[in-house]
Amino acid sequence: MALRSDLRNIAIIAHVDHGKTTLVDAMLWQSGAFRANQDVDERVMDSNDIERERGITILAKNTAVVVPSDDGDVTVNVVDTPGHADFGGEVERALAMVDAALLLVDSSEGPLPQTRFVLRKALESNLPVLVVVNKIDRPDARIDEIVNDTYDLLIELGADDTQVDLPILYTNALSGTATLDLDEPGTDLRPLFDTILEHVPAPTYDPDHPFQAMVTNLDASPYLGRLAMCRIQHGTINRGQTVAWCRADGTIESVKLSELYLTEALDRVPAESAGPGDLMAVAGIADVTIGETLADVNDPRPLPVLTVDEPSLGMTLGVNTSPLAGRDGTKLTARQIESRLKSELIGNVSLRVLPTERPDTWEVQGRGELQLAILVENLRREGFELTVGKPQVVTKEIDGSLHEPFERLSIDVPQDYVGVVTQLLGLRKGRMERMLASSTGGTAGSSSGWVRMDYRVPARGLIGLRTEFLTETRGTGILHHVFDGYEPWQGELRTRPNGSLVADRSGAATQFALLNLQERGQLFISPGVEVYEGMIVGENSRSEDMDVNPAKEKKLSNVRSATGDELVRLAPPRAMSLDQALEFIREDEAVEVTPGAVRLRKVELAATVRGRTAKRAKGGGAPV
Repeated sequence: MALRSDLRNIAIIAHVDHGKTTLVDAMLWQSGAFRANQDVDERVMDSNDIERERGITILAKNTAVVVPSDDGDVTVNVVDTPGHADFGGEVERALAMVDAALLLVDSSEGPLPQTRFVLRKALESNLPVLVVVNKIDRPDARIDEIVNDTYDLLIELGADDTQVDLPILYTNALSGTATLDLDEPGTDLRPLFDTILEHVPAPTYDPDHPFQAMVTNLDASPYLGRLAMCRIQHGTINRGQTVAWCRADGTIESVKLSELYLTEALDRVPAESAGPGDLMAVAGIADVTIGETLADVNDPRPLPVLTVDEPSLGMTLGVNTSPLAGRDGTKLTARQIESRLKSELIGNVSLRVLPTERPDTWEVQGRGELQLAILVENLRREGFELTVGKPQVVTKEIDGSLHEPFERLSIDVPQDYVGVVTQLLGLRKGRMERMLASSTGGTAGSSSGWVRMDYRVPARGLIGLRTEFLTETRGTGILHHVFDGYEPWQGELRTRPNGSLVADRSGAATQFALLNLQERGQLFISPGVEVYEGMIVGENSRSEDMDVNPAKEKKLSNVRSATGDELVRLAPPRAMSLDQALEFIREDEAVEVTPGAVRLRKVELAATVRGRTAKRAKGGGAPV
């Protein structure tokens, strides 16, 4: 096999917020990708609006830095991957493009559930893993412990000797420094670049093998249409060349590549040709999808189709059927929603869209709540109006019995809240597997009164947990979870003890009515908000639902003054984000999502029908 010594392909993998994108920023600056006086945003790789707002990476993106070496300049293609397991499909695709992985671990938090997830994917792909301990300047850093924990995780996940024996780097991505020895502080990232050149294998290829490239990602251009991002396995390709397009259904079609691009820093630049190991973008194939192969037209040899993990969570998504439909959005019909969901499937291989009994509603399955919430948020910003159902786990039939997905949950809390967190997870049928002192929130070498607890919990028990967890721990707790296999069905879970306050008529909410209702529970609306029958206006302090009239007006007479209530204070309503709304609702409730509002509602708006259904269910009869 021949080598491309002038090229390296590497993916940066880590848990959420351990510094991947910040490290890529520093690599770009120190490789000369930007002018010294150039105005560049922080976390420049997070180019999506939602990525910037939430501070997380959602889409895997690649950049290229040029590193000088004794044998000439070497191009290092760096793929920045999401740290959240909900976007695991992006990680799996990114790992198919590279020859090694750079594992970032926080110097205080250490390996967390999603560290395990991304590392397992890298080891399954037989990639060498360079361990980088980041944020070494933290006052609560415990570097020796973190290194040992990382080695333990590597061994537990089945890493071989060659993967464990690689050097460990210590970095401060924010200041752009790296070192191989903590006693010799680094001044720049040169030790990191040197380690990549020495230990990351160069792409290998067979000079006699015909052209082969795997489509690992898709993009779109307003001028060229769909762009296919590919990793060339063997052979070379020229702009304008005709290639064999090996489709997922087994058919092979000849197509001409109208354009060919390679990456330089953050830009795609036109290229006349590309060779083995290059990460290229090509135009000219309108219907290409991820996992397909481009091959030599005279000797087409398809590569194995890219596979990703199955979805573990699903929710219904359909047209907005509320009385306020059509006031905010511009895309309202089932045809528009179905077309948009189909286009989402093209670039998002970890999603599934299934039909339901209703022609205007679909079941969308994904990896987790966050992935589904991001999808709904994107649709909302594009002008869609939707009715979104409660997230439900995707069950499996294994050996004749029903199994449900389980999650590995890691929690860091102050010792004062251990009891309340244990009780919270006990109700959700979580099993504690480990509890130990944690240095999170303290200084180096001290436990500082914090505890780390590891649980295995049914995935449906985590729906709605985050909000309640932050409330019970007064906002101090830290919670992370990742999919961890299937186990037998655990029976009924009641995760929300309180019922809802449901409007029984349409109208504008009044201060007089809300003043009386706030004694019944927590309100979600303020005076003047338009309501309709079946809309949820608050959370009841009791377990059952209550029909209320938030539009009731105060009757005026010549005895009572209209200004008599001016000094009465109305408690501020609880503002619900889209994520919180999806966590809050029960099976018989839904979220109405429009570009301008997020409203909670009952699936069945009419109070009389809901009442009949409840009576039949209580009496054991079939619901209508």
